Amino acid sequence: LVDAGLSSVLPLAPLTGDPGLITALVERWRPETSTFHMPFGEVTITLEDVATLTGLAIDGDAVIVDIPDEDWSAMCLRLLGQAPTDLGGGVIRITWLRDTFDELPLSASPETTEQYARAYALSLIGGVLFSDRSGGSVHLQYLLLVEDWRRAGRFAWGAAVLSYLYREMGRSALQMTASSSLGGDFGGWAALLMLWTWERFPHTSPLHAVTGAQITQDAVPRGIRWLPAQTRQHGDQFYLYKLWFDECTTFVVSI
Repeated sequence: LVDAGLSSVLPLAPLTGDPGLITALVERWRPETSTFHMPFGEVTITLEDVATLTGLAIDGDAVIVDIPDEDWSAMCLRLLGQAPTDLGGGVIRITWLRDTFDELPLSASPETTEQYARAYALSLIGGVLFSDRSGGSVHLQYLLLVEDWRRAGRFAWGAAVLSYLYREMGRSALQMTASSSLGGDFGGWAALLMLWTWERFPHTSPLHAVTGAQITQDAVPRGIRWLPAQTRQHGDQFYLYKLWFDECTTFVVSI
């Protein structure tokens, strides 16, 4: 995972989304400009924000998945050593990944260790960084990204994560325009969205569960300074008021 350039996000992976905050942000998102419309102007998440908050690379090769020459089941067996029986259309359940690769055997060979690492990376990439709206499954196409760990280390993961989040924000914003409700239907890395908001709009941030030197300005990646955190878990109207009316001019320009 270090070779693949993904190790910096491991501490951030357990962060779950705050539906109220996400809904409020999506309501302010403008797909035509990929920015949040605020009383003081337009703001957005930048590549620099991604690099600073997550440690993911923003320079490098494009994250592109090639179509495999073999069927999904054969590819799964080759790269993971096991394959589920209900592998339809290359989609795999995350619960199967977790149950099957829960604990690495003490006598595991290097090959088995790599297979377990790929299973974890698949869950991380497809279930967190590029999560879709299914919430419980991941496509095996992402497994090809970690077939070669060194090649994976040349990917601009941060740029791909941000562009994917932009796309999902746009989809969600259009959905809200039609239905006036997000309803938890959101794809992309929600934690990145929340970390950016907490840094840029401090009055929306959660209550810290740690204090003092543990929360440092020079934490690397910077997002870990919010761990562990107790989110507010308020409704979207609360956050809309915070973002639009209450202290709406409190925006941290540089993080």
